Amino acid sequence: MPDHVYKVVELVGSSKTGIEDAIQGAVSRASSTLRNLRWFEVVQVRGAVGDDGEVDHYQVTLKAGFTLEDG
Repeated sequence: MPDHVYKVVELVGSSKTGIEDAIQGAVSRASSTLRNLRWFEVVQVRGAVGDDGEVDHYQVTLKAGFTLEDG
């Protein structure tokens, strides 16, 4: 198995529909500007409650790793 070196960045995704959508949005957006995105780890989940007492939106903090290119 080859050795890899990863750079880790922190991302925050949000969604009105759910945690999975917040994760997918963050990963999808990051992969459009970061090459070699390989993994993510959820480190925090938050949300906001609206005036009606219902969940208004979800916010997920992720660490994401991508492999560094040679040279």
